[in-house]
Amino acid sequence: MSTPTTQPSQSAQRDLLYSEDEEALRPVVRGLLADHCDTTSVLARTESAEPHDRELWKALTDGMGLAGLLVPEDLGGQGATHREAAVVLEELGRAVAPVPYLTSAVIATETLLACDGDAARELLGALATGRTIGVLTVPLATAPGGALPDVRAEGEALHGSVTGVADAVAADVLLVPTSAGLFAVDAAQDGVTVAPQTSLDLTRPLATVTFEGARARVVGPESGAAVRRGLRAGAGLLTSEQLGLADWCLTETVRHTKERHQFNRPVGSFQALKHRLAQLWLEVVNMRAVARNAADTLAAGGDDADVAAALAQAFASPATVHIAEEALQLHGGIGMTWEHPVHLYLKRAKADSIALGTVGRHREELAALVNLPAP
Repeated sequence: MSTPTTQPSQSAQRDLLYSEDEEALRPVVRGLLADHCDTTSVLARTESAEPHDRELWKALTDGMGLAGLLVPEDLGGQGATHREAAVVLEELGRAVAPVPYLTSAVIATETLLACDGDAARELLGALATGRTIGVLTVPLATAPGGALPDVRAEGEALHGSVTGVADAVAADVLLVPTSAGLFAVDAAQDGVTVAPQTSLDLTRPLATVTFEGARARVVGPESGAAVRRGLRAGAGLLTSEQLGLADWCLTETVRHTKERHQFNRPVGSFQALKHRLAQLWLEVVNMRAVARNAADTLAAGGDDADVAAALAQAFASPATVHIAEEALQLHGGIGMTWEHPVHLYLKRAKADSIALGTVGRHREELAALVNLPAP
């Protein structure tokens, strides 16, 4: 018996609430981050010569297998979905953790999942262990479907330079899109230079990668579709990272305004601040909705994945920046100091707002996808 077209079947209904497995995963990840990634240690690491926390990455990957969540079990991964990866990214965003999870376990992994052949499968197995870190060699600002850098392939040798590559300094393998296909290059070999750049977000460092005759191996005959898939998944799940970041900012700001007193009463009791905090709460709630929608759509492999990712970023990026700015201001003078971690969250929010496409780019793409041209 068929169901009426106006009433979707129960099986077709989507559940954006967190599942029992996702709720069980959250405290485990949060507890590990509390033990290994407190804000004091993150702040100290930004002032050191080693921006990435290798021990934390090992704990997340070797200890919990989180690097392989999106990799099928037959390739050595966990065979989970984007929904579980989204929960991990929420917690990593809450801690502004300096680990290459988004770049390696999401973007590079998704890019390889779009490729056939033994070379791609072998690399996926290596990335799933976490002992190999892979990075897609495109500027962090590249949007899904955006122009790719001009790296030339001459046989098995690559030539060219790419700026603004996130987490390249930690990479073991660089995935390089060219007009001749998608190539994999060992980052430590001759002919590859990774030069760190000064970046706004010190917890996700950028670098310029230069290839001067570096030997490479083909992992995909065509790079455009694979790169678009990787960047789309990155943009959609970046929203979950932004959600965790925004939730931390709201929680800490509410706590501070309860503890900070003026005129013998908590400053949070003043009506003007109540209104500002209520607005931040609404933005976090709405951000959770678009983040869950993006993760669920990616997990289902639906046709609306492009729409969901563009919608999520169009809303989440400006909202996260606003929440982080309000958190800094509502912390008063202490929020302006280097010792207080709120500036780490504001810098990550600003950097994320232009990562994987600007807000304007996502709005334009969303309008085109749903056939709403600008007037």
